[in-house]
Amino acid sequence: MTQAKKKRISEEEVKKLYMEYSTPNHVKAHCRAVAETAVKLAESLNKHGYNLDLGLIKGAGLAHDVARTSDEHWKIGADALEALGYKDEADIIRVHMFYSPFNPVEKLNECDMVCLADRLVKEDKYVGLDERIEYILKKAPDKPEIVANIMARKAETEELLADIADVIGQTVDSLFSDKEI
Repeated sequence: MTQAKKKRISEEEVKKLYMEYSTPNHVKAHCRAVAETAVKLAESLNKHGYNLDLGLIKGAGLAHDVARTSDEHWKIGADALEALGYKDEADIIRVHMFYSPFNPVEKLNECDMVCLADRLVKEDKYVGLDERIEYILKKAPDKPEIVANIMARKAETEELLADIADVIGQTVDSLFSDKEI
């Protein structure tokens, strides 16, 4: 099925979900920043031969933490979107907390874009990987296995960022340096 025929969640529908799940304003702002970051990354890749579905990326980004105040928010949010008929968005939301590994750069998909953006945004703005990981480490329990997992994901993400930079001809950080989200 072509992208044009796929049903994608609208911003208005996401806003209704925010109301239904009492999504806090700071979480809504985070979701907007993740969506904008993911779309900008995808647009840059699309200029270099990719065919990423920007509507799917935007919708999944906007809705990825809709149920953030709930335990297992990824499951609750995904179930809500799936019940509304947004299976593709639901599939991304369901895995966004634990997504690993990323696809190779030549096979990047919409899920990669949203999950990568979520690793580069702190609160409501793009901060890059180092600052985001530092923030996550401060919030995480100080257990060796958790720290090791976070650092392994950081290394995986650094590799992907380098591969994307090779494709787009600039670093991902420089793509965002001219504008705060």
